[in-house]
Amino acid sequence: MKQRQTTKMTTFQAKLEQAAKKNNSLLCVGLDIDLAKVPHSLQEKDDAILAFNTQVIEATKDLVCAYKPNIAFYERYGILGLQSLIKTIELIHKYNIPVILDAKRSDIGNSSKAYAEAVFNVFKADAVTVSPYMGQDSLQPFLDFEDKGVFVLCLTSNKGANDFQTSIYKQVAEKVKGWGKNAGLVVGATKPEQIKEVRGIAPDLYFLIPGIGTQGGDLKATLAASGEKSIINASRSIIYADDIRGEAKKLRDEINGYRNR
Repeated sequence: MKQRQTTKMTTFQAKLEQAAKKNNSLLCVGLDIDLAKVPHSLQEKDDAILAFNTQVIEATKDLVCAYKPNIAFYERYGILGLQSLIKTIELIHKYNIPVILDAKRSDIGNSSKAYAEAVFNVFKADAVTVSPYMGQDSLQPFLDFEDKGVFVLCLTSNKGANDFQTSIYKQVAEKVKGWGKNAGLVVGATKPEQIKEVRGIAPDLYFLIPGIGTQGGDLKATLAASGEKSIINASRSIIYADDIRGEAKKLRDEINGYRNR
């Protein structure tokens, strides 16, 4: 199976910008499924994962610029979980909203080629997260899908980021900005001062920004540092809220309030 390389107008970035403009939104909702938290009425469905994700998507599809399922939450349910992920992505595409598959892939060339084909040809994601630790050649198979987005881990929101990332995140940003128009960076909302530094290094890249909501990131400071080319992700604080739509709208509007300032 050959990789699909194209310069069509239907690129990830074009799809992202279209959804962001239509919904007036920089909000990305993370679809991190936990069946133990799914309402009992949905657990009785033949496909409880898809039923829950459908509920979230229908409640938020006019409030988001993207969705971000983390593949780990589907892999743990085996083949059925992965089948549900594929169906979830198919549903999202019906609304012309891009899907960022949070998979954090990276490996030697042949393995990365297989990973990239799985992410883009099988799961049909519009973008993916990847790790830079093994260098550009390990990520080139993903970047070769020129119509897809590739978000490279730069400075994440977890405490362990201090073990390695604080020493090299600027170097990562410098490298990635030269890796192609479809490259972007993952930067955590818990580190707004460092986001500002990264934005200075890579002014034209899209930033995927987790850490808002449950992880307690500073939304105002994050947006001031990152600017308009931001995808603000929230997962658990929205999808497990009593009022999913209300919580998503509240965050979307809060983001827009800071944008307008």
